[in-house]
Amino acid sequence: MSVQVWTFILVGLSFALYIGIAVWSRARSTGEFYVAGKGVPSLANGMATAADWMSAASFISMAGLISFMGRDGAVYLMGWTGGYVLLALLLAPYLRRFGKFTVPDFIGDRYYSKTARVVAVVCAIFVSFTYVAGQMRGVGVVFSRFLGLDIELGVLVGMAIVFFYAVLGGMKGITYTQVAQYCVLIFAYLVPAIFISILLTNQPIPQIGLGAEYAVDGAKQGVSLLDKLDGLSTELGFATYTDGSKSTIDVFFIAMALMVGTAGLPHVIVRFYTVKRVRDARISAFWALLFIAILYTTAPAVAVFARTNLLQSIPGIAYEKAPGWFKNWEDTGLIAWVDKNGDGKIQYDGSGAAFVGKPTGKDGPDARPARSAGGERLWDNAPTANSNELYIDRDIMVLANPEIAKLPSWVIGLVAAGGLAAALSTAAGLLLVISTSVAHDLVKKTFHPDITEKGELIAARIAAGGAVVVAGYFGINPPGFVAQVVAFAFGLAASSFFPAIILGIFSKRINVYGAISGMVVGILFTASYIIYFKFINPADNVPENWLWEISPEGIGTVGMILNFIVAIGVSLATPRPPEAIRTLVDRVRYPRKAMAEEGS
Repeated sequence: MSVQVWTFILVGLSFALYIGIAVWSRARSTGEFYVAGKGVPSLANGMATAADWMSAASFISMAGLISFMGRDGAVYLMGWTGGYVLLALLLAPYLRRFGKFTVPDFIGDRYYSKTARVVAVVCAIFVSFTYVAGQMRGVGVVFSRFLGLDIELGVLVGMAIVFFYAVLGGMKGITYTQVAQYCVLIFAYLVPAIFISILLTNQPIPQIGLGAEYAVDGAKQGVSLLDKLDGLSTELGFATYTDGSKSTIDVFFIAMALMVGTAGLPHVIVRFYTVKRVRDARISAFWALLFIAILYTTAPAVAVFARTNLLQSIPGIAYEKAPGWFKNWEDTGLIAWVDKNGDGKIQYDGSGAAFVGKPTGKDGPDARPARSAGGERLWDNAPTANSNELYIDRDIMVLANPEIAKLPSWVIGLVAAGGLAAALSTAAGLLLVISTSVAHDLVKKTFHPDITEKGELIAARIAAGGAVVVAGYFGINPPGFVAQVVAFAFGLAASSFFPAIILGIFSKRINVYGAISGMVVGILFTASYIIYFKFINPADNVPENWLWEISPEGIGTVGMILNFIVAIGVSLATPRPPEAIRTLVDRVRYPRKAMAEEGS
C-alpha cells in the first residue's frame, strides 16, 4: 500500500481511538472538566503529562533544530528537560497541596486579589495562545504532506478533533486521550529511529548508534557517525556539526528561559491537580520524567541520522533524478529549489539562504512553487546572491527522515500519526487552560460568583470552542516555525508566572502589589522585545543589535529577573500580606504539619 493509504488508515484509527476515549470519559461536573475529579492514577497521569508537555516542538521540530544548528540546537534539549526536573521537584508537590483548579486560582488566592487573578488569566491566555500556534502549525505540516490536504483544511480537521474531545471530555477526557496519544507518539518516534540506527551504525539502540561507527550496507567504515557528519558538513561549506557558534551568554539565557518557562507553564502545572494526594503528584512527576526522557534521549540521534541521510542524498544530484520524497515535500512548499547556475543540479551548501524570505514570498508553510507555461520554476522572491539553491524548512526533518532512509510505507504513516498525536495532545491541554481560565477565574471567581455549576460548565465549553477557533487562525497564520514559537511561549511563561509562583510558595513577605507589578513588568518587557525583533524589525534580529547579545528566544530570562526585582522591591515598600495569607503559605509549604493539624 502507498504512504497515503497507510497514513489514512493509521491516522483514522488513532482519531477514532481518541474520540472513543472522549465519549467514554466525558466530564459531567466542573471538577471532572477542570481537574478530572482529582482521581487520575499516578502512572496514567505521568503518561498524560508527558504527552501534554511533549508537543509538536518536541516530536517534529526539536530534532529538526538540532539537525540544522548542530551543537547549538542542544540548548533546547537541555532547557526543556531541565525545566521539567525543576517543575517536578520545586513546584508540583506544593501546588498540589494548595488544591485549586488553575494557576490563576493560586495567584488570586495567594495574593488575595481579583486584580491579581485577572492579570494571571491574561498572562495564561497570552502564553497558551502563543504556544498553541506552534501545535496547529505542526498539524498543518503533517496534513499537507501525508494526507494531501491544504494547510488550511488540515488545520480545520485538527480543530474539529480537538474541539470534540476537549469540549466534551474536559480534563478527564483529555487525560485519558493523552495516555493513548503518548503511546502513539513514542512508538512512532522510536520505530524509525531504531530502523535508521541499524542502517547507519548496525546498532539497534539509537542512543548508542549516535556515538557508534558509521556503516554502509552493514560494513563498518572506520569512522564514527559524528565524524562522518562533520566531514559531510564541512565539504559543503557548513560549520562543523559538533561545534557551536552561539555565544555562551545566549546559550545560558535560552536554556534558563526554557527551564523556568517549563516550570511556569499553566497547562503542565494543572496536571498535578488531577491526582488524589501530594504523594501521587510526586510519583506522577517521576513517571512523566521517565516517559519524557525516552524521547528526549533519542532526539539527538534522530537529528544526526536525518542530517547525515539528507547530506548524502541531495547535494549535487540532477533535479530530474531527485528522489520521490524530495518532490513530495516540494509540493508542500516546505522544500524549494531554484537553478541559479543553470546546470540542472541541486546545489546545497552553507553559503547562505537560498531565497530572500520564504521561497514564494508567502507568509506560512502553504507556499507553492509557481511554474511558467514552459514548466520553468518561478519565484516571487529573487534568489540571494550565493551558490545555495535549496530551501529546507527545519520542521520537516523528523517527518521526512523515514522517507529519506527508504523505510516501509507503514513506518512513514506511523510517523505522521505520531506527529499529530504530539500536536493535538498539547493543543488540547492548552485550550483547556484557556477555557478554565475564562470560565472559572473570570466568570465564576471574578464577575459572576453566583453562577451554578451547570452554568459554569457551559461557560467552560463555550470558552473552549472559542479558543479552538482562535487557535485555528494561528495555525493557518503561524508567527514562526514550531520550536521557535514554542520558545517564545516559554519565555513569556518564565517572565510572568514563574516568579509569582516561586515567591508565592517560598516567601511570606511578597504581597499583591509586588506580584502584580512583577508579572506586568516581566511579560511586557519580554513580549515587547520578541515583537520588536521578530515582527516589527526582523532585519535587526542579529546578535549585534540584541541586548547583551541575548536573542529573543532567551530574553525571557531577563524578563524573569526583572519580575523578581520588581516584585520583591514593591513588596518591601508596601504593607505585609494579611496573617491569613502567611498561614496559607505555611500550609502549602509544610503539608505534613498541616495534615497533622487537620487530623488527616
